[in-house]
Amino acid sequence: MTDHYAALGLGASATLADIKKAFRQKASFYHPDRNDAPDAARRFQAVQKAYEVLSDETARQAYDDNRRRNLLDDPLHTAQEIWQAYTRNILSP
Repeated sequence: MTDHYAALGLGASATLADIKKAFRQKASFYHPDRNDAPDAARRFQAVQKAYEVLSDETARQAYDDNRRRNLLDDPLHTAQEIWQAYTRNILSP
């Protein structure tokens, strides 16, 4: 499962305004026309998908519910995925 919050560099308590701002910044940075990095297109798509889910109230609620359920079902696996997404998306620009 992809961590949409990590893709935008946000926490789960982010407001819609925070989500929009982060999307604009990340999309501009990772846009393939502006970024020559080999993974720019993949990251740009991840940012687009994250925004698509988190900016829609119903989709965000379903995503958050599923996220909480996964934490309860297999917390070690979920923690590893979150850490990997964090290190991939936050620590390496």
